[in-house]
Amino acid sequence: VQLQASGGGLVQAGESLRLSCSASGLTLEAFGIGWFRQAPGKEREWVSYRGSRDGTRDYADSVMGRFTISEDVAENTVYLQMNSLKPEDTAIYYCAAAPNGAITTRPYQYTYWGQGTLVTVSS
Repeated sequence: VQLQASGGGLVQAGESLRLSCSASGLTLEAFGIGWFRQAPGKEREWVSYRGSRDGTRDYADSVMGRFTISEDVAENTVYLQMNSLKPEDTAIYYCAAAPNGAITTRPYQYTYWGQGTLVTVSS
């Protein structure tokens, strides 16, 4: 089982990026999928999740209205569209999968983690 987060890069404030979370060995549709981020010197924080049973989506207040989580079931990939990026969005972004379609903001409830992709937003 492997999750792969990709799509990070260096952008200027106000620009957009789309992160991808692809998987091998598991079907993302059956799992709750979360996006987390960790900035230098800070704890890992929850950004967004998508529940598997009813497609519930939610976002941290800091990204509400700017980030959107979506999915391509055929491609077994979950996306995080990030618009209007700010320097404080700079972090390593991780995707994670929770069994039984769990909807949770708690990292310890996620079983599988991708390796992370770096997003750097310059001012």
